[in-house]
Amino acid sequence: MMPLRVNLALAGVALLALLAALALHNGWADLWKLGQPGPEGELARILVLEIRLPRILAAFGVGAALGLAGAALQGLLRNPLADPGVLGVSGTSALGAVIAVYFNLVTLSVWAMPGLSIAMALGTTALLYALGASSVSTVRLILVGVGLSSLAGSLMALLMNLAPNPFTLSDLVNWLLGSVANRSWADLGFALPFWALGLVLVLMAAPGLRALSLGEDGASGVGAHVGRVRLLVITGSALLTGASVAVAGIIGFVGIVAPHVVRPLVRHDPGDLLLPSALFAGTVLVLADAAVRAMPFAMEMKLGVAAALIGAPAFVWIAARARGMGQ
Repeated sequence: MMPLRVNLALAGVALLALLAALALHNGWADLWKLGQPGPEGELARILVLEIRLPRILAAFGVGAALGLAGAALQGLLRNPLADPGVLGVSGTSALGAVIAVYFNLVTLSVWAMPGLSIAMALGTTALLYALGASSVSTVRLILVGVGLSSLAGSLMALLMNLAPNPFTLSDLVNWLLGSVANRSWADLGFALPFWALGLVLVLMAAPGLRALSLGEDGASGVGAHVGRVRLLVITGSALLTGASVAVAGIIGFVGIVAPHVVRPLVRHDPGDLLLPSALFAGTVLVLADAAVRAMPFAMEMKLGVAAALIGAPAFVWIAARARGMGQ
């Protein structure tokens, strides 16, 4: 019953956060005007249903997907510092979007950037398995991921260095900073199937993640198929991360911090950790985006910057504790 109570409590907090974000900037008055006829009602409908609500839901969806992927990867790798970037999925997914912007593929189709972003994430997954991800040790898997992340980062830096004009460079930098501003229902509609499939795959791996808490040999000894668990987690995380990067750009640290905060509430069970991490991370990103919108700056701070300012100190604290525990 404890995981159910935790999930219900976090779902309630998430709903309150969504309502609070929707009410920001005189939002309650606009909600009351939704049913009114005439120009005021039409303006309220555009503001609430076409501008604010898609942005808020995009923030929650991206946060939930990254939190879920982070929890799954931490369970798979048995490392509290693991996140969607540890296997190179975030970096290569971002590289796909950068390629779409650099070569102006977005003028050919509005789906070029999200499509290439997700394709690169899935391609990274295929490459990991071609390199033997289902059979190599966890340490080697992390090393391969670090190498892929470094390569993707180098290629993104190269493309920005060779940007043909300052407008292209500005687009690349702004996108890499991460934001859910101006997101539409079409953006959510594109990402939702990938998020849903990633959720299903990761939840299917939950029993195996519990077994992996005994170690790979122990998991095999109790009948868990370690290769299958790796396939489910890595593929599910690739889908979750690729769709999130396609919607919001690079949002760091959420996938690391959220599982660590929630873990004591579920008695450190890696299977029960999945949904609470998603709910908590989604709530945090909604509140961070609301804070960004409320700041009195001439230019709006990017969500990825706000997430880094919050998450980086938390990451340092988590890393220091992990070292102190001899992990």
